[in-house]
Amino acid sequence: MRRVLFEHQMPTGQVIRVVQNDITEEPVDAIVNAANSRLAHGGGVAAAISIKGGPEIQRESTAWVREHGIVETGSAAITGAGRLSCRYVIHAVGPVWSANEAEANDALLAGAVRSALDLADRYKLRSISMPGISSGIFGFPKPRCARVMVGTVRDWLASHPDSTVREVNLCNIDLMTAETFEREAKAQLGE
Repeated sequence: MRRVLFEHQMPTGQVIRVVQNDITEEPVDAIVNAANSRLAHGGGVAAAISIKGGPEIQRESTAWVREHGIVETGSAAITGAGRLSCRYVIHAVGPVWSANEAEANDALLAGAVRSALDLADRYKLRSISMPGISSGIFGFPKPRCARVMVGTVRDWLASHPDSTVREVNLCNIDLMTAETFEREAKAQLGE
């Protein structure tokens, strides 16, 4: 079912892709979970990851929060991946959309994406797949989410040319969201 809708190679050799796929089946070192600050994986992408990865993901997430406190909006935490084929799950906490705080929401979403990429780099990972963070049950408008995420990934890769992170996949299971990311990637990165 995996479909690559767009691929762009940066001058540094790093690759950004837009992919339509079940994120739990992505062939990468880490997948990003669109999480809440308590890492309670009860709905959306978080529930799918927790169900497929098994109870150890929620156990590790609960232990992480117990040890470190909640994951602030705009940041991320990392756990093992349980029964998933990837090595890690990076739990990025994006904002709950508020039209009255649109620019602040953009900054928080960008922070969540940067935090996820920073963790991937810190753990010396080569590849990562992330969904449209906050664009599901948190209500962030999909076109705006795509604009922020594509730009943030592009800028992070450009400013980290020597990072171990060589592949970033923007991965969504539903075609409408995947195509929204494809249009934005083409607009920002070219054909």
